[in-house]
Amino acid sequence: MAEVTEHVQAYGETRPEAGNSLLDDKQLEDWTRLLENRMGLFIAPERRSFLARGLRARMRVTGCHEFGEYYRQLSSGVASMQEWSLLVDCLTVHETCFFRHEPSMRLVEEVVLPTALQQAQHFQAWSVGCATGEEAYSLAMLADACFRERMGSECFGVTGTDISLPSLRHARSAVYLNRRCADIRQGFVDRYCRKLTASRFEIEAGLRERVCFAQLNLRDGETPPFANMNLIYCQNLLIYYDRQRRLEIVNQLAQSLRPGGVLILGPGELLDWEHPEMERVRYEDTLAYRRTH
Repeated sequence: MAEVTEHVQAYGETRPEAGNSLLDDKQLEDWTRLLENRMGLFIAPERRSFLARGLRARMRVTGCHEFGEYYRQLSSGVASMQEWSLLVDCLTVHETCFFRHEPSMRLVEEVVLPTALQQAQHFQAWSVGCATGEEAYSLAMLADACFRERMGSECFGVTGTDISLPSLRHARSAVYLNRRCADIRQGFVDRYCRKLTASRFEIEAGLRERVCFAQLNLRDGETPPFANMNLIYCQNLLIYYDRQRRLEIVNQLAQSLRPGGVLILGPGELLDWEHPEMERVRYEDTLAYRRTH
């Protein structure tokens, strides 16, 4: 608490107005420390202008005119959890698409799902940092296509988690612009996508029932929120954390896998990671690990 008070006192009312300048060095240091301590979000110094734009976006809504005013509001505990969530939403990128990173999706389709099918397992997948839901629904399409004829559509479930409430609302609506269909193979479009208007489609109701969404910040606790997962798909999330936090997150994710379960990361997101219960899965241009026991 003393640390926060010291930072608040460092802000004087003579600071330049946020709408007319970027963050100065002291403000940048204070904001990056606050965001990392409060939300686990790492903002690199070279992203100063990106941070300033995100802060100004929320300041306009809340009526704050200076970075210091908004800082005091957040660090004093006056701000609600909803405001924190909306700020983080401005500071993270939610651009995604169906079947993003094809080699990783092929790994799921050609290795992970057939293995679960052979073992007659109820397949559970977790899309970490699911954004607006395209990734979770992509995994559900692959699982349904694999299981529906041989074991029945009740044999799988997909959970998507994200820190952003607006993104989760979009994901639950399951409504997307028609141009998103270009990323989905035609057979899946015919089976899983239903036209709503001239510009939008929605995911078919039966598939939506197999997918659920929840808000989650991985730094909120050391105990994994899920267990016995067959697949954890975590791409484009670790970039928001420093290396130490990345290691903590993947170690936590490893605990959520069942023996034989697979963790898929974004290529290049975490190099040289080692875990006593995980082995590297070699498949095309992917970064994936299997839990051995």
